[in-house]
Amino acid sequence: PPKGPSLDALLACFGSAGGQKNSSPSVITQGPQDCCIWTEIWERGSGGIWLLQCHQQENFLVLKVHMGAWQTLAYLGHSQCPPGTPSPWGTGAVYFLSSDWKAVNQEPFLSTRYTIPNLSSGDKIHVRVVAVSASGASVPATLEQPVLIREILQLPKIRMPRHLRETYIRRVGDAVNIMIPFQGKPQPEVSWTKGGQPLDTNHINIRNTARDTIFYIRQAQRSDSGKYELTVQINGAEDKATLDIQVVEPPGPPQNLKLVDVWGFNVALEWTPPVDNGNSEIKGYRVQKSDKKSGKWFTVLERCTRTSCTISDLIIGNTYSFRVFSENICGLSDSAAVASAVASIEKTTQQPEVCLRLKLIISLETTYQPEKIPQRDMMEPPKFTQPLTDRTTTRGYSTHLFCSVRGFPQPKIIWLKNQMEIREDPKYIALIDQGVCSLEIRKPGPFDGGVYTCKAVNPLGEASVDCRLDVK
Repeated sequence: PPKGPSLDALLACFGSAGGQKNSSPSVITQGPQDCCIWTEIWERGSGGIWLLQCHQQENFLVLKVHMGAWQTLAYLGHSQCPPGTPSPWGTGAVYFLSSDWKAVNQEPFLSTRYTIPNLSSGDKIHVRVVAVSASGASVPATLEQPVLIREILQLPKIRMPRHLRETYIRRVGDAVNIMIPFQGKPQPEVSWTKGGQPLDTNHINIRNTARDTIFYIRQAQRSDSGKYELTVQINGAEDKATLDIQVVEPPGPPQNLKLVDVWGFNVALEWTPPVDNGNSEIKGYRVQKSDKKSGKWFTVLERCTRTSCTISDLIIGNTYSFRVFSENICGLSDSAAVASAVASIEKTTQQPEVCLRLKLIISLETTYQPEKIPQRDMMEPPKFTQPLTDRTTTRGYSTHLFCSVRGFPQPKIIWLKNQMEIREDPKYIALIDQGVCSLEIRKPGPFDGGVYTCKAVNPLGEASVDCRLDVK
């Protein structure tokens, strides 16, 4: 445990006896209770408050006040400990152990709250408050326990970027430079592991700051693939995140490419997947052909997902070679698998018979005669499918009347008010669209109320519907 303080202090409070003002307190600074070595001290404040200093080796203190004659007030036990709460003891003396007291505010203030600035983290301080009035200062009020100055604790939290929450893919030889921010107070401890083991700092560089950590690899290798665990810790609280890195490269060529069969203008090929997929899934295969005359390669299939294919529409008389590339997220393989055998497309003697047989089939074609469908009579007299409905409207607010009608030929629509036809009156707007009839009455008044009729007329007949409109 730590050693005790080298200097202690003792505070004594007492009043003057018999109204005497000239009193000089003294204290024994060394020795047991019966020692006679006395040292005078100085006054701290008013109202009988005195600060006494003593040495670490003392066992007891005897406080005396000179009021015309020496008078012992009390024996005060002395212990090696930090300052405590003042408490009455003996004949009314109050004491506590403390370091030097320092005022944090220069002028008294009226508020009951105060913030002490410029404190250092990790220090322990004792706080006391004194009330001041015109008559002087009061007895200090002190906290029971010392206050430990600590930074505001903020739990550690890793802010993993969105693109790093999925697998981070890089090619072999590329640099890996990742910055992951985090938060926490005080500054958290940051550690990286892979498979539970610490990282090789000769190959992977880690740089930590108060706000983020940087993961850097100058030239990535396939062995760098895997899951890396980041841990941020503060006083037992921690947060973890996993970084999944995949380092890929182009795949190897397919294996065992074979020319399985040749018939007519067609060739069948088969092969097996490559031994090395480049640390990535094979997305497909690219198949190319080359004729013996030109020697040029042409792609016939791209991203073939199977390990076999059939190539058609080859030219008669040519000799073909075939090769296959494998493909992954990095692209095509550096080399291709080439079939050892070649395919020769030869002429066949059965070709004329096929042409003759086709001509025979054409000559036996029959003539299609569609079934005659009688024409339907679409003529129909007018018929209202949705009648008018009675309405009540407010004076000065436009209103609409709606109904729907069908018929062929399209019927003519006539609107009537109280059995009188509405003709070219700007107060009314009549419309018809797809069989829906509407009549707009603009800003109706009391005289616009009544019975409105919609009449539909065509050569086959007529129909009508009516409704009542009330204007209030």
